[in-house]
Amino acid sequence: MESSLTYEAALAALAWQVELGVSDAIGDSPIDRHTLGAAAAAARPAPVAAPPPRAASPTLASPPTPAADQVAAVARARAAAEGAGTLGALASAMEQAPSDLRLGARHFVFADGNPQARLMIVGEAPGRDEDLEGRPFVGKAGQLLDRMLAAIGLARDHPDPAQSVYITNVLPWRPPGNRTPDPAEIAEFLPFLERHIALAAPDALLLMGNTPCQALFGQAGITRIRGAWRQVQGIPALATFHPAYLLRTPAAKREAWADLLALRARLSEGAAKAGGGR
Repeated sequence: MESSLTYEAALAALAWQVELGVSDAIGDSPIDRHTLGAAAAAARPAPVAAPPPRAASPTLASPPTPAADQVAAVARARAAAEGAGTLGALASAMEQAPSDLRLGARHFVFADGNPQARLMIVGEAPGRDEDLEGRPFVGKAGQLLDRMLAAIGLARDHPDPAQSVYITNVLPWRPPGNRTPDPAEIAEFLPFLERHIALAAPDALLLMGNTPCQALFGQAGITRIRGAWRQVQGIPALATFHPAYLLRTPAAKREAWADLLALRARLSEGAAKAGGGR
């Protein structure tokens, strides 16, 4: 029998099916899928019981996790720090300690000033200028620090321990892009910093900025904790703003000046009790 479907009607029907998502032709006549599905289900074989699970084969030990690596790094740092009996030995141990930070830094930055000074200042990490010169606090922030110290009668190059300062950082290497040190980096170098403080044995500590507070106080938030005396390894410690922050926020200089006055009073009180010497 001749089909009554014209060419135009067939083309329109095909276009309609394509629009509905039909992509392939699978036969010349329609298929009753419902009947086909019921027949297939009746002919389907009964399910076969799954075999019992095999005993797990022994596996190799898992690689160390990042947390385990961190614990091991801190343990190595603590052993190296405790083995240093002098500041020179400590500097050598720190410089040789494995750290990714050293790959992007130019110079190892240990300390500056008088190691016999009554005051030890702890900053964050070297910046660009410090990385180039190999000394802490030598850029614009360092110049402001020198002026701040001079205002209370102190100088990093003064020969008298009562009027000089000793300066270091939490990290001895410049972080890429001058970014803030992350908690893992602080933890890895904390044993060296603690040993540094023990060997220098200052009468007082001045922590500048959040990073040294995070390391030695276990707490950040410099605007909340500045100006209050605490104890670090049995040594009075005062937190204040980092000079770089003061350059960006001149209004905070008022609070920083109050901290400096409190520091001067504490050092003067200590000197009076000791009869003017350490």
